[in-house]
Amino acid sequence: MNDLDGLVAAITGGGSGIGAACARRLAAAGAKVGILDLDPAGGPGLPLKADVREESSLEAAFAQLNEIHGGIDILVNSAGISSVGTVEANDDTEWARVLDVNVTGVARASRAALPYLRRSRTPVIVNLSSIAATAGLVQRALYCASKGAVHALTLAMAADLVTEGIRVVYKRQVQYLVSPASGATTGMSLAVDGGMSGLRLPAR
Repeated sequence: MNDLDGLVAAITGGGSGIGAACARRLAAAGAKVGILDLDPAGGPGLPLKADVREESSLEAAFAQLNEIHGGIDILVNSAGISSVGTVEANDDTEWARVLDVNVTGVARASRAALPYLRRSRTPVIVNLSSIAATAGLVQRALYCASKGAVHALTLAMAADLVTEGIRVVYKRQVQYLVSPASGATTGMSLAVDGGMSGLRLPAR
C-alpha cells in the first residue's frame, strides 16, 4: 500500500544504517525521499550533502529538496553518533561533540525544515532515538544522556507545534507515524524494543 504517495520526506543521516533503512521503507511506500548526510550516496533517494552541525548546509539542502520536489511533508531526524564510557571517561570536548550532533542537530534540522513543513497539509517530524533514552546502559553515560535529551526535546517540540497541526513523535519505526493515517498521534514516545523497556524476563 503506497500510503505516502505524493509526500516528500527528508531524512538526516539517511546515507547509512537506520536512516537508510527508513529511506528505503518510505520510498517503497510512495514517498519522494531526500537523503541529507555527509555521504548521502548510500541512501535510496535524492542525495543532499548536509551536516547537522552546520545550519547553513541544512538550509541549503532543504531548499534544494523543496525546489526539486515542490515541498517537504516529513522530516526524519536520524543522524546521530555514539560514545562509549562512564561519566568519568568522556571529557568536555567529547560531551560537546556528541550533544552537538545528537541533540542540537535535531533542533537545527527541525528549525531549518519548519518553514517548508508549515506549508504541508500533513506535516510531521519523527525523531529517531534509542532505548538508551530510558534504560541505563553500561559504559554509555554520554550516549544515554543525549538520547534522553532527544526524548524531552520531542515532547517540548510537540507541545509548541501542535496548534499549527505539526506532529512531532519519537520512535524507531516510522512508516505508520509519518502517514496521514496516524494524524492523531503526536507528542508520544513509542518503544519498539521487543519488550526490553517494559519486561524483565529471566535469562534463558
